[in-house]
Amino acid sequence: MPSFDVVSEPNKVEVKNAVEQTNKEVSARFDFKGTDARVEQKELELTAYADSDFQLSQLRDVMNAKMVKRNVDVRFLDLGKVEKIGGDKVKQVIKVKSGIETESAKKIVKVIKDSKMKVQASIQGEAVRITGAKRDDLQAAIALLRKEVTDMPLEFNNFRD
Repeated sequence: MPSFDVVSEPNKVEVKNAVEQTNKEVSARFDFKGTDARVEQKELELTAYADSDFQLSQLRDVMNAKMVKRNVDVRFLDLGKVEKIGGDKVKQVIKVKSGIETESAKKIVKVIKDSKMKVQASIQGEAVRITGAKRDDLQAAIALLRKEVTDMPLEFNNFRD
């Protein structure tokens, strides 16, 4: 039976490249001269450091622009609270979301079932598998999900005939 998986995973290499480009641009920009503004990365957790809230927002803007240029959807970024770390310095932990959470997976399954299409959706860990009798039904399901689910970036892979 034809099937495909709905997943939500960022390209880790491109995230790393975007962070490196952000740090490079920030070190060269005049408005960041003499500051300690930077972004550090540990796996899928980014930490942004800056000397003030304003600089932190500027740093995030630069990072978002670099992410978009490298085709990493900014909806993967989960911004944490801004914390003070002595003096005027601030930091913010930014998690890079990977995988579909249970709530979102249930929403995807509900969208498929409510559409009354001739496909079945099942949750497979951090992915949702969609199976159907015909390829055309699966392609219609992909189009439906692209239209209905806008709060997270979705990818469709593992398409089997």
